[in-house]
Amino acid sequence: MRLTLEQPVRARLVSPGFPDLPIRPTLRYSATEPFAVRIDFPAHVSEDERGATWTFARSLLEEGLDAAAGIGDVRIEPCGRSRTIIEFHAPHGMAAIRFAAASLRRFLQRSYAVVEPGRERLGPELDHGLLSLLDGV
Repeated sequence: MRLTLEQPVRARLVSPGFPDLPIRPTLRYSATEPFAVRIDFPAHVSEDERGATWTFARSLLEEGLDAAAGIGDVRIEPCGRSRTIIEFHAPHGMAAIRFAAASLRRFLQRSYAVVEPGRERLGPELDHGLLSLLDGV
């Protein structure tokens, strides 16, 4: 069984007043962090030219493919029938990235082969710690 998943995708950085910039981020998912999805952006689209990684909930990606989702740093919403926009909000600004919805859906489906929805575990240490905190409640 695979414990990690990496999928390069085509996307476009959308900036009002400027032509869209094609980019190739990589989507990542790991069984060691079963609730999280990561997107790695290449160096040429980051402010410091060192690349950037954003992490957010896999459930947010799932929700955002069908309807607007997210209220924090990452917001996802459909853009027509075949595209999805993911907005990344940071103190120094916001970036909007347009993806083919089919690529994101394919990645999400592939992540389910790594860890099925509902079978995510936080790890034995955290599970044990939560049980002791809740004291059988």
